[in-house]
Amino acid sequence: MDESTKINSIREIVREFVQQRNWQQFHSPKNLSMALAIEAAELMEHFQWLTVEESRGVVQDEAKLAAIGEEIADVFCYTLAMVNELNLDLTNIFTKKMERNRAKYPVAEFRGRFGKDDPRPVS
Repeated sequence: MDESTKINSIREIVREFVQQRNWQQFHSPKNLSMALAIEAAELMEHFQWLTVEESRGVVQDEAKLAAIGEEIADVFCYTLAMVNELNLDLTNIFTKKMERNRAKYPVAEFRGRFGKDDPRPVS
């Protein structure tokens, strides 16, 4: 479905859901940012105390993967609600951010490294 679904159609699903329930009154940027942070924390909770290997292994457990998917969907839904509330063009802001990230983290300097303080040599 990802390949055939447009962002705007998903935004509209969220917009209609919110409007049908008259939740716009609660969807201030402050409230949405807080809800988004809470959902992100609930996503992190699934990985708390796991090793890196264990966290990658969740794909083998359908129940865990489904629960994680629910949290990712919540994060995405609140992200789209925020985009709708602020009337932002998600594709545009995402594209610009990736351009800045490419400039900030050039491949030649950061391939295989997570940051400037990472002592690993560049390969």
